[in-house]
Amino acid sequence: MFEMAADHFLDSPKYELIGGYFSPVSDYYQKEGLAPAIHRVKMCELATEERSTWLMVDPWESLQPSYQRTAFVLDHFEYELNVKYGGFEMPDGTKKKIHIKLLAGGDLIESMGKPGVWSSRDLHHILSKYGCMIVERTGADVWEFLLSHDILYEHRHNISVVKQVIYNDISSSKVRLFVKRNMSIKYLVPDSVMNYIFENKLYCTKLPKKRDYLSYMLDD
Repeated sequence: MFEMAADHFLDSPKYELIGGYFSPVSDYYQKEGLAPAIHRVKMCELATEERSTWLMVDPWESLQPSYQRTAFVLDHFEYELNVKYGGFEMPDGTKKKIHIKLLAGGDLIESMGKPGVWSSRDLHHILSKYGCMIVERTGADVWEFLLSHDILYEHRHNISVVKQVIYNDISSSKVRLFVKRNMSIKYLVPDSVMNYIFENKLYCTKLPKKRDYLSYMLDD
């Protein structure tokens, strides 16, 4: 998703992409099947530290003693990047404000229309102050949803829809399900992440299929 969003900025006259952050949710989110935050942070670090020059992991949200709403997490990034450090330092030594955007898949955006999931106040805050980049998901008509949702439509000019040129419906839910069913996740996640999952027996209580376990042993 991050790489698809990055392509969106290639010909953008208004913005230059300088970085992207993974922000794993804390254990207090209490989603069924959620691995402990310490493992989720580590998997994100493994996926980015050797494979990307611009993607990073911020563990702040995962370390909080209570669940943090998305609006508050974005405020955290705003404070750290623009208030605490004064923005991005230009070659001439001046500072320029960093514009923060929420990157989301089409499924997350659809959840904004479900009663009780998002507060109207938070949606107005997120979409008016920061804006959102939506990566289309297979089978989801993002534009139709934007037209039908009053708050999203009100802030439509601050929402960018990123079209998938090559459709990819891999999701963390499917990866977890494959592990649970003892199916291969080779090439669905980086090998370092796959090996970490098996080594720590995440999402399952038995060893993976032989072909993946051999890969884990060899890579290790």
